[in-house]
Amino acid sequence: MKLRRIQANSPELEQYIKSNQADLQQFEEQVAHIAADIKKRGDQVIFELTRKYDGAAIDHSNFKVSEEEIEKAYSLVDDEYLHALRHAIDNIYGFHLRQLRNSWMEPDESGNILGQIFRPLQRVGIYVPGGTAAYPSSVLMNAIPAQVAGVNEIAMVTPPAQDGSLNPYTLVAAAELGLEEIYKMGGAQAVFALAWGTDTVPPVDLISGPGNIYVTLAKKMVYGDVNIDMLAGPSEILIIAEGSSDPAYVAADLMSQAEHDVLARSILVTDNENLAQQVEVELQRQLESLSRRDIIIESLERYGAVIITDNLVESCRVANRVAPEHLELIVDKPFEILHLIENAGSIFMGAHTPEPVGDYFAGPNHILPTGGTARFYSPVTVDTFRKASSVLYFSKQGLLESADEIIKLATVEGLTAHANSIRVRKEKANG
Repeated sequence: MKLRRIQANSPELEQYIKSNQADLQQFEEQVAHIAADIKKRGDQVIFELTRKYDGAAIDHSNFKVSEEEIEKAYSLVDDEYLHALRHAIDNIYGFHLRQLRNSWMEPDESGNILGQIFRPLQRVGIYVPGGTAAYPSSVLMNAIPAQVAGVNEIAMVTPPAQDGSLNPYTLVAAAELGLEEIYKMGGAQAVFALAWGTDTVPPVDLISGPGNIYVTLAKKMVYGDVNIDMLAGPSEILIIAEGSSDPAYVAADLMSQAEHDVLARSILVTDNENLAQQVEVELQRQLESLSRRDIIIESLERYGAVIITDNLVESCRVANRVAPEHLELIVDKPFEILHLIENAGSIFMGAHTPEPVGDYFAGPNHILPTGGTARFYSPVTVDTFRKASSVLYFSKQGLLESADEIIKLATVEGLTAHANSIRVRKEKANG
């Protein structure tokens, strides 16, 4: 397989970077129609669209997952899966517990007190892709940081299979976390139901979780009525490698992202043309044994690339320009170049830390900024599910000491009532 070649210092690089920015406009009319319909008819629209898009007959009798369905799901999964799942849960909990920030208050010498209080959101909705696929890892990455944050109510939504069931691996993952409010719905309609509520589904304060372009556009539309985690686009990986890197590892990791979607982007950045050629040989060899071979080929042909640089420093500059969701440093001394990396959703260090380690098991969240938004956005964290309030207490002495300065600043802005609020207290204190 031959990947397109791009020189790091060529105009083609900028064109390539911009070529994968999703155009949502063509879908807006369709999603807006669903939004208007959900506001008018609520649950009934969800049932109609679930039959249309998922082929499943869902109504009020089977809309919410029952205890019997959860028990059946446990009977369909093996002990090896349960062991791996519980180990992953422990790792993910441990990582997110370290993110918790404590509320604080600090007095000063004038008796003033300033501080910040962190509180969990009351109710959140988590979106888990479903249908014929299984994404138990998405359950963990959404629900665990919310639980660590202290969220009281978590409503999970995921599309059903044609027979109206949910994937047992996904359902067991939810059950292991104690999630009890699980609805069989997906797509834009699920986002709107969570945001605005229906007769069955109470509205939430935040919606988290990746989905297709319809889900992403729906999240964009409801932002402001509720909060969202981010607007996630197609998945992407960028691998920085050098002449000594193992081409088999590089090829395997490029394909681990390409199999997500034909729109996924897999990029090798290297200063060694010979390595690039060896990687292409490995791609062809390894492809033969992979079940999603057709998706991988289309993804690599459409969006895959090798970017040739002069050295590792330039490779890091290219990575920062791309700002990838996943960045692998498959180099001999990854920690020596870590300080050069400024923009990446998650950074995987060394040959033995492939991206699936983070997707499933290590602990850091795999819900990451895509499409270059790692320049200004962060992965989902515990803070995604919390809010902060500032706390201010000024003593009488503290206010009088600062009164003239506050009055001056308010006067400069022409806000005389602001200045007056301070002045009346000053005058009364001075008799």
